[in-house]
Amino acid sequence: MFKSNFKIAFRNLLKDRQFTFLNLMGLATGLACTFLIYLWVNDELSIDKFHKKELFQVLQNVPLGDGGTLTIEPTPGILAKTLVDEMPEVEDAAIVRTPSPQENPTGVLSFDDAHIKARELYVTGNFFNLFSYNLLQGNKDKVFSDKYNVLLSDDLAMKLFHTTENIIGKRVEWNRSDPYSKKVNGSYIVSGIFKASPSNSSAQFDILFTYELYFDKYRSYLDNWGSSNPQTYVILKQRTNLEHFNTKVRDLMKSKWKALHGTEELNWIGTLFLQPYSEKYLYNRYENGKPVGGRIEYVKLFSIIAIFILIIGCINFMNLSTAKAARRIKEVGIRKVVGARRGALIFQYMGESMLMAVLSLIVAVILVWALLPMFKEITGKNLILHLNANLILSVLGITLITGLIAGSYPAIYLSGFKPAIVLKGKLNNSTGESWVRKGLVIFQFAISAILIISVIVVYKQMKLIQNKNLGLNKDNIIHFSNAGKIQENQAAFLSEIKNIPGVINTSAMNGNMMGTHSGGSGIGWEGKSPGEEVEFSGLDIDYGLIETLGVKMAEGRSFSTKFGSDSSKVIFNEAAIAAMRLKSPIGKTVRMWGEEKQIIGVVKDFHFESLYKKVGPLFFRCSKNNSNILIKIKTGKEKETITGVERFYKQFNQGLPFEYKFLDDDYQALYSSEQRVAILSRYFAGVAIIISCLGLFGLAAFTAQKRQKEIGIRKVVGASVSNVVLLLSKDFLKLVLVAVLIAFPLSWWAMHKWLESFAYRVPIDAIIFIIAGGSIILITLLTISFQSIKAALANPVKSLRTE
Repeated sequence: MFKSNFKIAFRNLLKDRQFTFLNLMGLATGLACTFLIYLWVNDELSIDKFHKKELFQVLQNVPLGDGGTLTIEPTPGILAKTLVDEMPEVEDAAIVRTPSPQENPTGVLSFDDAHIKARELYVTGNFFNLFSYNLLQGNKDKVFSDKYNVLLSDDLAMKLFHTTENIIGKRVEWNRSDPYSKKVNGSYIVSGIFKASPSNSSAQFDILFTYELYFDKYRSYLDNWGSSNPQTYVILKQRTNLEHFNTKVRDLMKSKWKALHGTEELNWIGTLFLQPYSEKYLYNRYENGKPVGGRIEYVKLFSIIAIFILIIGCINFMNLSTAKAARRIKEVGIRKVVGARRGALIFQYMGESMLMAVLSLIVAVILVWALLPMFKEITGKNLILHLNANLILSVLGITLITGLIAGSYPAIYLSGFKPAIVLKGKLNNSTGESWVRKGLVIFQFAISAILIISVIVVYKQMKLIQNKNLGLNKDNIIHFSNAGKIQENQAAFLSEIKNIPGVINTSAMNGNMMGTHSGGSGIGWEGKSPGEEVEFSGLDIDYGLIETLGVKMAEGRSFSTKFGSDSSKVIFNEAAIAAMRLKSPIGKTVRMWGEEKQIIGVVKDFHFESLYKKVGPLFFRCSKNNSNILIKIKTGKEKETITGVERFYKQFNQGLPFEYKFLDDDYQALYSSEQRVAILSRYFAGVAIIISCLGLFGLAAFTAQKRQKEIGIRKVVGASVSNVVLLLSKDFLKLVLVAVLIAFPLSWWAMHKWLESFAYRVPIDAIIFIIAGGSIILITLLTISFQSIKAALANPVKSLRTE
């Protein structure tokens, strides 16, 4: 029986080669897209899921002056010990200190003549008890027995020593460029080797220092309930209710501060709450202290797109299978007359669907294998097609579900024909069957229209980001870290760099122009209301930085050596002056964390963060000890100038590699996720349209074939080619028009929600919908025109002779 059904199914597929090809390509393309998205989604969902214990990170909600709340990761340095000592629900707690916002992400580790850049963490001794990173060499309970011990990743050890064997006990030199970590620069003993962070870890690091070292260097700051510096991680005891525990620790910092200082005004102190560490990567966006999503939104978005693309492929199968049912009515009638039950017929037709799904799976796997390198480049992920049990089961499951969905309606429809009617060769299409088919076509093109509109909106928003006037000139500016001997004589280095042909200007700063900066709310000024707090961003810069960036002065002057030392001076932006409500600010004094600073200038507002945020209050302080060097290069002289800078850098810093970045590339990196979404959206929209058009092409071919006698008669009585084309096209155009009208409000709502996260966004105007609607209609006309014109040009004599 199975063998017979298989033969019938295979012969039917070969008999209708055109429909088989259209079905096969539609399903295969849908499956290929689904598998690619599955690989990406599975990789996103796997981030930080490898830790064996259920970790929680303590986060802090800091009140802002405008009544809002800022959620941050840094916590007081003494929080972890307090939680272990005073909270019976806490099983263990660890501290991890990563480079602060104004620091560079890397330092330089040296051994003999080898100098390797590395990313560091400062951790407490119980780090490996909480985090499931693999310690390859060394005793995890003793690796930090001395605060000058250090642990290296196996990758870093291979780069530095060219081996991972017999290196414990060797002495290495550590050097960081920023002024905030100079106290920990020096000589260390290797006490252990750990396996480098896996790709599905959100924390990527190469070297581990003990937190006790950092704590000793900055004890006066860290041993304070009003500070925020390291991150705190905890493991809760079993059956601890997270909601109740969050309520318990919420005001811990306030109670500790009040007990020590007795101050009643504690509105500036933050509140605490715990978040599962495994959710950190996907749920990383907060508004007013509440989680509002993050990368999980893109995971959901592309999962939905994958489902819709697969459904579109299934709809093609349903439409084409039911459309060609007239060719199989006699087969159904005869099989029923000789005793075939409806269940057996359903089984046969479902078998045909499953065979088509399996063939589509084979083609889809070939497509995935061919497209995976390009997909990895677009997503920026190292996706690998590992044929493990989970992947095989997932792929087979998706294929099985696809076959069942695609074949269910045709099987039920075909098996329901009455033998007395079908043996007469007549098939009366019911109104319900006609509406189902039309509804499926409308659904297909509504999804396609939504994707087209979304692609246009995303493209316009990305264009706005790329072309918006930021208030500074970021073109032809390179930057690199202040490493090695540059730290000892930064002024001399900058002075010599200016003499290199092609260098327009050079300066230095701490942090960067992409939202990495210092700041806070502890600024006082004349006329400040009691209890008023304004959150300021701050940048420590050297002379010439404002000029190098092309930031314009609104009033006053920039930092300059012509006026002696400007270390006691400060420059604000217009947003800061407005927030402080200062009139004629030049010459006035403000108090910044215990220091008096005189305002000497006001710069025009410029974007020093991403366009997700409006320009906020900002100040510049003059500093000669900075972590990043910036160089403005003459246009057209980039290659030779950078070569000259590199040559001088290596002479000045013998042994250290010269690694630089362009400032405009850093700005683009702020929106890397959005750029990838834009590119992927274009591809998936194109795929959805292609699959829909494959089905429409098949339906148009079937309609033309079904109505060939009618077309022949119309031509005999004088109908023109254009009349016939219009006859065959108008019904499809009506369906597509309905689909477009349905898609308009849905796409407007979806794009409006997406744009809400940007402080500066494009309007969703009528022209977008006109372009999208016109594109869909034009694509429809192009798809069906071939079959319509072919039918219209056919010889009516041949049409009327057909049986």
